[in-house]
Amino acid sequence: MTSLLEPGMLVRHPNQPDWGLGQVQSNIGGKVTVNFEHMGKIVVDASRVDLEIEYRS
Repeated sequence: MTSLLEPGMLVRHPNQPDWGLGQVQSNIGGKVTVNFEHMGKIVVDASRVDLEIEYRS
């Protein structure tokens, strides 16, 4: 799933719902930088956390 994450995609952290919606900034070598609404910019190790893609209709 890590390879699916591209800049601009919207995601949520499954263990941190209070962080809110996040926008992927980059995905380099499984390190995904996400800018979350209520937490700011965080680097997530995608081998340890499966970010949930937010699908909007």
